[in-house]
Amino acid sequence: MGASGAKARPSVNEQMDVLKRGAAEVIEEGELARKIERSLAQDRPLIVKLGVDPTAPDLHLGHAVVLRKARQFQDLGHLFVLLIGDFTGRVGDPSGRNEARPQLEPEVLERNALTYLEQAKKILDDDPRRLRVDRNSRWLAGLRFADITRLASRFTVARMLERQDFAARYKAEVPIYLHEFFYPLMQGYDSVELKADVELGGTEQKFNLLVARNIQRDFNLEPEVAFLMPVLEGTDGVQRMGKSRGNYIGLDEPPREMYGKTMSIPDSLIMRYAEVCTGSSQTVAFISGHLEADKPRDAKMRLAREIVTLYHGPEAARAAEDEFVRVFSRGELPEEMPEVVLAPDALCGMAEPGAAGPLVRLSRLIVAAGLAPSNSEARRLIAQGGVRFDGARLDDPECTVTLRDGVVVQVGRRRVARLRIAREPGGVH
Repeated sequence: MGASGAKARPSVNEQMDVLKRGAAEVIEEGELARKIERSLAQDRPLIVKLGVDPTAPDLHLGHAVVLRKARQFQDLGHLFVLLIGDFTGRVGDPSGRNEARPQLEPEVLERNALTYLEQAKKILDDDPRRLRVDRNSRWLAGLRFADITRLASRFTVARMLERQDFAARYKAEVPIYLHEFFYPLMQGYDSVELKADVELGGTEQKFNLLVARNIQRDFNLEPEVAFLMPVLEGTDGVQRMGKSRGNYIGLDEPPREMYGKTMSIPDSLIMRYAEVCTGSSQTVAFISGHLEADKPRDAKMRLAREIVTLYHGPEAARAAEDEFVRVFSRGELPEEMPEVVLAPDALCGMAEPGAAGPLVRLSRLIVAAGLAPSNSEARRLIAQGGVRFDGARLDDPECTVTLRDGVVVQVGRRRVARLRIAREPGGVH
């Protein structure tokens, strides 16, 4: 940059001020400052690493908290390495788990990995001088058993059991499998191969990142700085946002779905989402003022609009908000809704003749339409008063309804479908 006459990069103090903002913990701050100082003196960018296992096709707002910090490193002139854990994903990160993760097939991981980069580009600078994408199968798949033994010899079982998730499972007599111990070792070896200066992660990754620092020392490398970002709670307001928990807001979700999910978070999380997910001081100030004025709905709508704008643009955000207001504030149906086609042969097993048309138990119809995963869940939703059939709220779990072409079934606020009866045999589409 210096040789080309480009604009001078920010000073050590300026960079530290930007990077520390919003961080949960930096291990160690002094090391980071020295690395930045050396980077400026040598006109060499820091190598900043983030590993993401492609265990599901979606990145979510929890990932975005860390990716937004990665973007700050990029904007300050550093190189960010997005490491796709296509090998570690076969083991599964035990962090924050009360049981072993299921081992996924390589083709599933590969299919998921293909979606990650496009989603990450919603946040990252994709200039090759600032972004590198790699896969840890490139080196981990070729390790010999002697190499793995060498890595394993660096840590004792007692040390591994110090981590909270393993300790809790051991105390509860929940099985801990040997391959799970290898995960932090493999993650640490990734940092050796990349010669990482900094590794980003959520606070639940602290043990893994500390292991990486030790492994780098064993390979005579300067240990990376462990840069920990706060963990974002999911839409349930209890557990951390996670793909396997189903409480996440995906970066690639349609604007209306993203807006609706944001509106579903508990009021207690509005301020936290504003601070962690938007990065806008104006948004934070607006939301803080409306919460103080006891206007949580207005605050949440501003939050939802800002989040959708970040990933889909202002026009999509306005359209999503208009749709939300029309459907949920005025009780109207959405202009566009999915259509579910029920073939006659699919109805044979659950419908009975009626004077005005086939009679179908509502709970079974909801499941057939894909609006509930099981009959028991469908009955529970009906009993809670969360189901409308052709605009009428029904609360008898055992009730039957007259099915006709074009009827609308609505479950809760966001699940709605128009039912069509196919003329030819087939199935539910």
